[in-house]
Amino acid sequence: MAKFPNPPSAERLAALGPALAIWRAGTPLGRIYFRGGDHPTDWSAFRRWGPAGSRFDHHLPDPAGRGCLQSRGILYAAGSAAPGALSVCAAEVYQATRLIRAEADEPWFAVFPTARDLTLLDLTGLWPTRAGASMAISSGPKARARAWSRAIYDAYPEIDGLLYGSSMAGNAPVLALYERAGDSFGPAPLFNRALADDALYPSLSAAAARIGYALA
Repeated sequence: MAKFPNPPSAERLAALGPALAIWRAGTPLGRIYFRGGDHPTDWSAFRRWGPAGSRFDHHLPDPAGRGCLQSRGILYAAGSAAPGALSVCAAEVYQATRLIRAEADEPWFAVFPTARDLTLLDLTGLWPTRAGASMAISSGPKARARAWSRAIYDAYPEIDGLLYGSSMAGNAPVLALYERAGDSFGPAPLFNRALADDALYPSLSAAAARIGYALA
């Protein structure tokens, strides 16, 4: 089994040093976000309630160990590499049920470039091994990955987030952006439509078929 222990202290990670990747300004990202549900958001908004169940939430739980509203925020997005941002986002967002529900909680799909370079900790190479973990940081237990994210966030205040390979979409590039990246978005996305929009249905149907998920 690949090694994936609890993280070392932020001080030890800081001494190790980061392996950085630069996401160049203007390079498109895609995300599925929800305008409804318990924690509605917008295309450029960071989820400031957490930690939830997502892999790299770096939020601090409340004294009872539960998620809460706070200054820390997270935003997950996918690059446009094969099999395409919509497929990657759908594979990640709906992995628990493998059912894409196009209306529940008002999911939307947005594509947007960044207005500046993003400085990311590169988890796709040898850094996880040097840090005492493995590539299981991107596929192993999510609670442990969240602990790593909190330590990384404290160790490297200069990074905007994490670059990792999607375990649900063939290691396609995925970004977990911390609220530090909040100034990197422009005034409007290139594309922004509800998953339930008829104009998006052909692309959504093709994405569902590509990843083997059902579409409702």
